[in-house]
Amino acid sequence: MRVYRNAAIRTGVPGAPAAQAMAVDGEQIVAVGTEDEVRAAAGAAPELVDLDGAAVLPGFYDAHIHTAQYAHSLTGVDLRDVRSLDEALARIAEHAARLRPGGWLFGGRWNSNVWDPPVQPDRRALDSVCPDLPVALPNVDGHTVWANSAALHLAGIDASTPDPVGGEIVRDADGEPTGILREAASYPLRALMVAGDLRDRLRAGQEELLALGVTSVHDIDGEDCRAAYLELRDAGELKIRVHKAIPVGHLEAAIAEGRRTGQGDDWFRTGPVKVFSDGALGSHTCHMHRSFAGEEGNTGIAVTPYEDLVRLFSAAAGAGIAVATHAIGDRANRLVLDAYEQVGPTPGLRHRIEHAQHLRPQDLTRMARLGVVASMQPVHCTTDISLVDALLGEHDLASYAWRGMLNAGVALAFGSDAPVESPDPFAALYAAVTRTRQDGTPAGGWQPEQRLSMAEAITAHTLGAAYAAGEQDRKGVLAPGMLADFIAVDTDPYLEAPEAVLRTQVLTTVVGGDVRWRRS
Repeated sequence: MRVYRNAAIRTGVPGAPAAQAMAVDGEQIVAVGTEDEVRAAAGAAPELVDLDGAAVLPGFYDAHIHTAQYAHSLTGVDLRDVRSLDEALARIAEHAARLRPGGWLFGGRWNSNVWDPPVQPDRRALDSVCPDLPVALPNVDGHTVWANSAALHLAGIDASTPDPVGGEIVRDADGEPTGILREAASYPLRALMVAGDLRDRLRAGQEELLALGVTSVHDIDGEDCRAAYLELRDAGELKIRVHKAIPVGHLEAAIAEGRRTGQGDDWFRTGPVKVFSDGALGSHTCHMHRSFAGEEGNTGIAVTPYEDLVRLFSAAAGAGIAVATHAIGDRANRLVLDAYEQVGPTPGLRHRIEHAQHLRPQDLTRMARLGVVASMQPVHCTTDISLVDALLGEHDLASYAWRGMLNAGVALAFGSDAPVESPDPFAALYAAVTRTRQDGTPAGGWQPEQRLSMAEAITAHTLGAAYAAGEQDRKGVLAPGMLADFIAVDTDPYLEAPEAVLRTQVLTTVVGGDVRWRRS
């Protein structure tokens, strides 16, 4: 029995005052309240852990994160801040020089929209710095891949390769692939880019997440990631709790294996199947009702045709597997809601829309009526402000409509989509309550009527994510009977300004009643 004391404990229970102490027996909370109340409940001679007056919050639950990709990104080439093609190539060449022959060059996250000049890169540029090492670099939103000739050759992509359903192989005037692959066209490369040391990388990645106060994740990566997490769990090395999505390409095999959403234990459970409806705004591939500004006829890409959405949803739900569908454009969101409605009620399963960035206003109440969870990433909003204004400014949309969703009764679950964005939950809280970039622009916030209160944002990033996974009875608030997953921080987000919350440092992270990370 442990008693964590000398803290301002924000339990997350609506209307509950801050507590001073918390008793934990094994992995479970047994009492929360004043120190006298908690010590009385703890019995004789509990171990006392002094938190030195820190604020305590439920551990953050990231409802959408690619932990394998994030772990790879910690040692990959990072192109987020480059501002030209030449700068990108110089950084790639420098990184390649440190790698052993025979592997892949990981990393990416380039954004040619902000390059000077904003040119679309091609394979020949990559060939000039990496003629032999295969390179395939996702862009900042992950929906476009920039590959060199060696990578295209390994994937069997040449002038005779047809565009796949839901994807595009960009070609030059002679019909040759330029090295830019959009949506489903990049899947063969992604399948090849597998590292043999994923378990080691995930072990390092979880330390980074614990340092940020993340104690649970909905992982969206592949079957290799699932296998590595199970190895970590079996070795007693798993320190964060994992709700593991099923890739849509593995759905039939997962059904044959008897997987069901929620299956597992408190450390590792099977999650939903992840389906793609469209692309992304940054790649100009999200599926819209109207064309992007300046691109007449381009309404994005329907990555999965509607009939296939219905078929996949029906197969998954019939096998007891929830569905999490990526949808960013208003047309994609409408079609996904149509498909969920056509499939009909699925008791015990919580279906989701991942991102849910741009909807027709009338679809918010429909989303609530159907019980579809909005799994959203607040920092996407503040990153995309200029792009949304430029490409979608004339569209009638509810964009990143957190307030509108809550008012309509839609359940919100917050996450990061790391490594597309930072997995720092405090950056997400800041974005959700200010709707400004971290430099404070635009003044007053972008579409400020959609802002949330700090309490609402924290709930979405804790209890909301737990609800999306069907785990609200185990995670998300600090109360007797719940798992002892919590963090001690140097800033009380309920009292301090958003700017101070953005700079919050985690002091201690506890998962299952044990200190898993502590700031030195």
